[in-house]
Order: sequence, then structure tokens, then C-alpha cells
Amino acid sequence: MKKDSYLKLGDLKVYKMALSLSEVGWQIYQGLHQQDKYLFGSQFIRCIDSIGANIAEGYGRYHYKDRAKFYYNARGSLVEAKHWTFLLYKRKKIVIKTLNNLLHKLEETHKTLNSYIKSCYKNI
Repeated sequence: MKKDSYLKLGDLKVYKMALSLSEVGWQIYQGLHQQDKYLFGSQFIRCIDSIGANIAEGYGRYHYKDRAKFYYNARGSLVEAKHWTFLLYKRKKIVIKTLNNLLHKLEETHKTLNSYIKSCYKNI
């Protein structure tokens, strides 16, 4: 086997999607007023960034059960991000176009992450 024949973290589709979510989340967070950042913005950006961070941590684990645990954590953060996205819209901090765009990205990442979790168990 060649030294570089394994899939690198940066090549994982689900990880790339998580990074894209972080970029969108950061743009939204940057547009919030200071008080909004303090009250709920920090929780929003923390859970958005946690998706990719947990995927990365799981990728670095050896045992499939260890990896899956972090991928499940990523999925939990993803669902939390959906919650905060709805609240941002309800509190009139983002417009409907931003809501729909972010929810679409979250849904696509959710599906891809579920497939990736399933693949962990197939490779036993």
C-alpha cells in the first residue's frame, strides 16, 4: 500500500460540508449585534463549529465504536444548529433566504453524516 493511499480528513465529503457550514455560520454570527452574540450567537456558532470538530476527532480514532461516538456527537450538534437557526429566524436575526439556505446545507450534511456513520459499522 502506498503511503498516501488512505483518505485524508480534508478529502472527506462530510468534513468539507461541515467546514462549509462553519463558514456560513460565521458570516451570520459576524452580522449579529454584540448583545445577540452574547445571548445566543455564541451557542449557535459553537454548535455549528462542533460538527466539523467532532468529525475530525472521530476520524482520528482507531476503533470504529470510538469513531462512531464522535460522529454521533457531530450529529447532535447538527440538530442543535437547526434549533438555533430556527430561533435566529423567529427572532428576526436572519431573513428567510438565509434560513432556507442554511437549513438546506444542514439537511444535506445530516444525510451525508448518517451515511458516513453507517459506513463505520460496515467496515468492521
